[in-house]
Amino acid sequence: MPSLEDPLLVFTDVDGTLLDSHTGEWQAAAGWLARLREKQIPVILCSSKTAAEMIAIQNMLQLQGLPFIAENGAVIQLDEHWQDHDDYPRIITGAPHAEIARVLMQLRKSNDWKFTTFAELDEHVLAELTGLPPAQASLAKLQEASETLIWRDSDERMASFDEALSQLGLRFVQGARFWHVLDERGGKDQAVNWLTRQYRHYRGKHSQTVGLGDGPNDAPLLENVDYAIVVRGLNRQGIQLHHDTAERVYHTELEGAAGWREGLDHVFGVSSEEQT
Repeated sequence: MPSLEDPLLVFTDVDGTLLDSHTGEWQAAAGWLARLREKQIPVILCSSKTAAEMIAIQNMLQLQGLPFIAENGAVIQLDEHWQDHDDYPRIITGAPHAEIARVLMQLRKSNDWKFTTFAELDEHVLAELTGLPPAQASLAKLQEASETLIWRDSDERMASFDEALSQLGLRFVQGARFWHVLDERGGKDQAVNWLTRQYRHYRGKHSQTVGLGDGPNDAPLLENVDYAIVVRGLNRQGIQLHHDTAERVYHTELEGAAGWREGLDHVFGVSSEEQT
């Protein structure tokens, strides 16, 4: 198991993992966030959310200046100390949002697949669907390299839709509540590995990695870290990992931020009472 004295990186999903899926509460994780900040261990948010949403969450959790992975890996924000990097401050991987949205409209027109994209909804309708306040819902529409959609067709037709996207070099990713389309060159796995390499370059040493997630789209993240924490979530399918061993993977009993805290208590062998 890792130690808090080791060079470490913590990659974490947001909704349903660090934040409660229904209330957005994160306070149960506050003690660990403070401890990791004190130890200068980066907590790197990794989500389907847009960069605009992620920056707001970073500010709320006092994670400003750290990297983050947005839009399921299609967007990577660099550490504020890496201003010498050619791509500072942000990398857009693959096709931009406008191109993906255009392809989706063409596919729907030619095949009559039934779905609605976030881009087609105003913030008030989107707020009702997501439970977000209208101001936050407007941030969810600021996608740079992916599109989120609400699937309204059958599972059988979804399979053919997925195949059509794959032939065009696009990924179809299941989130906790919605579906996401992005360039196949993006992904949480590529983003996690890329950031880990960047930290090795800037630190001059290898970092052990811990990842936390609760949904199917977190599997690529959890497969590519040294220690994985599967936070109990709402998705019926759960997360299927190829290397799900007791030495590497811990499944929490609790959900959301409480599960996040439980997972770190286990991985570091320190109770929440001891670390606050």
